[in-house]
Amino acid sequence: MTETQAREEICRVGRSLFERGYVHATAGNISVRLDDGFLITPTDACLGFLDPARLAKLDAQGQQVSGDKGSKTIIVHRQIYAAAGETDPNTRCVIHTHSTHCVTLSLNSTGPELLPPITPYFVMKVGHVPLVRYHRPGSPDAAQEVADLIRRYAAQGAPIRAVMLTRLGPNVWHDTPAAAMATLEELEETARLMLLQPHTPPLRTTDLDELRQAFGARW
Repeated sequence: MTETQAREEICRVGRSLFERGYVHATAGNISVRLDDGFLITPTDACLGFLDPARLAKLDAQGQQVSGDKGSKTIIVHRQIYAAAGETDPNTRCVIHTHSTHCVTLSLNSTGPELLPPITPYFVMKVGHVPLVRYHRPGSPDAAQEVADLIRRYAAQGAPIRAVMLTRLGPNVWHDTPAAAMATLEELEETARLMLLQPHTPPLRTTDLDELRQAFGARW
């Protein structure tokens, strides 16, 4: 994907998420890792009305090169690219939203993860979603905790594609903006199902084994 294509795709995905209610107002951000740095949505930008030419471009060290001022959450995104890239070197996009159902579940959650494995597609397309304790937006401590979780799950043989920032929202990542968006959608819809049916039992161990063997599920 060229830089021009990445700019267009960030705007397309942002508009799609906004129009379908996955993001609101100026909440959320999208980044893409380039060969020479990063693109990220500007701070306080509405994802539904992005201009490809005004996206922030940063160098490999995270310093602004051009465009409007980049989102402060680049500090979290860069840690995700570094840590996730150790297992999935093609990781190229991170999406952060304040998705309603995910945030709602996080408000009273006491477990280490946001959701149990209640549907096969959640297991196959998302996987484990560890909770990150509350930090202010853009906190370096949050960024480090996210990186530590990514490496911990990878060491356990279950690489992750998402974390949940308590009271803020999910960060998801994948090879392309379209794939990251699909992961985010599956996560938010599973959270919605859990709120509608809070006593849903998880899939059985034998079910999870079958999903691993048949589809390579990371659980």
